[in-house]
Amino acid sequence: MNAYIFPGQGAQFSGMGLDLYENSPLAQELFENANEILGFHITDIMFEGSAEDLMQTRVTQPAIFLHSVILAKTLGDNFKPDMVAGHSLGELSALVANGTLSFEDGLRLVSQRAQAMQKACEIQPSTMAAVLGLDDDVVEKVCATTEGIVVAANYNCPGQLVISGEIDAINAACETLKEEGARRALVLPVGGAFHSPLMEPAREQLAAAIEATDFSKPNCPIYQNVTANAVLNENEIKANLISQLTAPVRWTQSVQQMIADGATHFTEVGPGKVLQGLVRKINREVESTSATFETNA
Repeated sequence: MNAYIFPGQGAQFSGMGLDLYENSPLAQELFENANEILGFHITDIMFEGSAEDLMQTRVTQPAIFLHSVILAKTLGDNFKPDMVAGHSLGELSALVANGTLSFEDGLRLVSQRAQAMQKACEIQPSTMAAVLGLDDDVVEKVCATTEGIVVAANYNCPGQLVISGEIDAINAACETLKEEGARRALVLPVGGAFHSPLMEPAREQLAAAIEATDFSKPNCPIYQNVTANAVLNENEIKANLISQLTAPVRWTQSVQQMIADGATHFTEVGPGKVLQGLVRKINREVESTSATFETNA
């Protein structure tokens, strides 16, 4: 069975999507449509902007979404998912790919999500840190016993977990985690505590937008970050998508469940190859590749 997976924030690069724009009339039409919906020329930033330009949350999230979704649409008959999943932001790309959301509604939600998260970051200075080389339960215990807000945020693969929270609490937790034997406990260059209780203002704001958006019955199941289980019910998808902003991304568990349900081949759709690498670390028995755009498409 074919599983298609969609990356989240951090996969962006200067020049992303330019080959699609230059070689596919469909891609060009969708990019121009996106410029109108967003109210600014995101294509200029994607194709020519600096790494710094692309790091703005209001740009990063729509840019990755557009690269992923437009690439999926240009695959035509070659795009045949039996199941989909997306890492954090990538969950919205996956929902467009499996027919739950229209391209336009998906982009609007991504834009609103990015702005809501940016606002939440400005309300309270916060950050995230990558922890390598410890079991999940050790990291969870350190988070639970550290003063302040610090939680497990991204279960990326065995031995790689990202924590999220208040700056002082993250710094304290990192010191303890090193004492516990972490190979690395490194504060990341991000502007906020994504997938933590500090995103509650963003969750409330996005909830209203999600509730007001039409969700269709998906063409295939999506394995959502919050539960790591297959979901086909539109209302359940909405509820999980709302919870996602303050809950951890259970990527390890999602991939394991997809494999248990029959996935034998994972195709990453979008910029970068981060998710392929994580899939290999989770299970070396399954294949993982990148979706590639054929210039004669």
